[in-house]
Amino acid sequence: MNKYSDYLDYCKKIHDINMSIAVLNWDLETKMPKNGHKFRAQQISTLRKVSHELSTNKSYGDLLNKLKNNNALDFDQSRNIDVSLKKYNKTLKYDANFIEKESNLISEAFVKWRLAKEKNDFSIFEKSLEQLIQLRIKECEILGYKNHPYDALLDQYEPDLTTNEVDKIFQEIKDFLIPFIKKISNAKEIDDSFFYQYYNQKKQWDFGIDLLKGMDYDFNSGRQDLSAHPFSTHFSNEDARVTTRIDENNLSEMIWSCIHEGGHALYEQGLLSKNYGLPLGESISLGIHESQSRLWENNVGRSIEYWKYNYNKLKKYFEKQLINVSVNDFYKACNKVKPSLIRTNADELTYHLHILIRYEIEKGLIESSIKVQDLPEIWNKKYQEYLGITVPSDSMGVLQDIHWSHGSFGYFPTYTIGSLYAAQFFTQALYENEKLYDEISKGKSKNLLKWLREKIHKHGKKYSAQDLCIKVTGEKLNFNFFKKYAINKYTSMYDL
Repeated sequence: MNKYSDYLDYCKKIHDINMSIAVLNWDLETKMPKNGHKFRAQQISTLRKVSHELSTNKSYGDLLNKLKNNNALDFDQSRNIDVSLKKYNKTLKYDANFIEKESNLISEAFVKWRLAKEKNDFSIFEKSLEQLIQLRIKECEILGYKNHPYDALLDQYEPDLTTNEVDKIFQEIKDFLIPFIKKISNAKEIDDSFFYQYYNQKKQWDFGIDLLKGMDYDFNSGRQDLSAHPFSTHFSNEDARVTTRIDENNLSEMIWSCIHEGGHALYEQGLLSKNYGLPLGESISLGIHESQSRLWENNVGRSIEYWKYNYNKLKKYFEKQLINVSVNDFYKACNKVKPSLIRTNADELTYHLHILIRYEIEKGLIESSIKVQDLPEIWNKKYQEYLGITVPSDSMGVLQDIHWSHGSFGYFPTYTIGSLYAAQFFTQALYENEKLYDEISKGKSKNLLKWLREKIHKHGKKYSAQDLCIKVTGEKLNFNFFKKYAINKYTSMYDL
């Protein structure tokens, strides 16, 4: 191997295997029979070992290093090589035993987590979680870090972001949101009781499909399924799938999971086919990915303009339940700010306190200042401190998220980072198209999607997250865009 075309072929081969693993994981969480986990863990482990062997092959590394110094490559080609070489050098730090052990631990931990949540008993999951944390601590040492071990984990989801920078962001969150939420809590409470009555599952499903179609989600290049924890996954830009969760006594769960996961899938469908298997065919970071789901969910989906168009469609499905509810009542209920137990059901303000709690716990676990056996107690104390909520059970508390069972430590901060990016991107989209909200009120989102495709989706990893933010908005990530958005929206809504 000595040519760029050799790199293309080899890179796509690795990607094909990784996408096959992704298919197996999707099936595990949606369609797989209960007894299938044993051999599924073996299958995934085998493929991960093959992927690791290919990804660390010396001839592949020699090729990348040779192409790194090839001045004949254009910008896009050079960027592909730079990102691939960085990933290659990082992957070299892992041996096959680590990869196999990680795969087996994650497969076992997912089964234990699911059972623990079902039985409402954290102790069932405790040992698996402890093993995963020790593995992640070892991984931090393998990868290396400058200031804090958590930096090594953050970098895998939000490249170049440091723990110190995340600390500063959450300090801004605390300084603004805690007093602002308290101010809102003293205002007249918004009535959202109509969300919590019987809503037929099939009708909810059908309306969710309508919402996805309204976002221009391409069902010829995707599908929706049910899962315990809503998620999106992709195997190419022509196969980007979503799942939703439906509670027949809580309409909001389906609405926000459909819009949120749909936003993720639109990003994947917007990547360019010609870059399949290459860095330029992959999303930049989880923060940027989350910006797409949060932009659709909050800046679009929780706007009055969005419901001016979609509310009458919803009422056709549930005329009896919503007979005395006006579109303005519904809009306010969609934006009700009130501390709650479940992160995925939280409003767009208190949501970040849920993330703050998880970040502080993860950071403590990785630096060994928090013990796994103390997690339920620490979790419950933090919920009381930050949200004033009493946690009634492990299932609704420390076991509510799937992330730790996947070994995903360093992931949670990207949710808040994504919301900040979303506010900044959407402000720019409105600046460039003053009629954007008017279009949304008429059910027309094509221009917004076109803008996102052109400004963000099509680039893949062509730029870093911060460079893309500067390219799109003229400045790096700035908390004040989110702050201004929140103040304008909720000051008016709550007559503050």
